[in-house]
Amino acid sequence: MDVPLWFFVACVGLVGIKLIRPPWWLVALLLLGGYLLASSLLAPVIDTAVK
Repeated sequence: MDVPLWFFVACVGLVGIKLIRPPWWLVALLLLGGYLLASSLLAPVIDTAVK
């Protein structure tokens, strides 16, 4: 069964939010920070570090 990565990440995120119950501002801050890092000059460095 092939599951898209975005769907898997969304499901894991929803389960984590339900179980851990972090503040919504922290969730928004992490999403915005990840989005900004992914489109920044540091993206190639992060890509090689993750691989």
